Amino acid sequence: MQQRLGHAEGDPRQARLRERLEAVRARSEKSTPWDSSSRYLARLINREGFVPIHARLSRADLTFLTGARDEMIAFADLALRLVELHRPRDAGGITSDPTNPIQRCRACMWRWPCPTFRLIDESVGR
Repeated sequence: MQQRLGHAEGDPRQARLRERLEAVRARSEKSTPWDSSSRYLARLINREGFVPIHARLSRADLTFLTGARDEMIAFADLALRLVELHRPRDAGGITSDPTNPIQRCRACMWRWPCPTFRLIDESVGR
């Protein structure tokens, strides 16, 4: 399921970010999944903690693997920053349940949990 990010016409920062994210997605989709291979390879770890392998990698696999570590760190940092930014706070006001007060997001002021936090939670929770 691929969802497209909304976009504002004429914002070069958003266009640049969109291009970068679409390039990461394209590289990821072109590479070969390692799910079944990694289960097999885990059994081959030697005493030094390495798996001696000989693998046939496509150009798409190498392109993906070249930047995968840095891209994953960048995405984790992004998610952590968004979670830190979008967190609950007491909305104030009168409530019928004082033990469970109404909360709003500190950043966007939507009722907690806000759409941004819910989206991150759904995506990471897969």
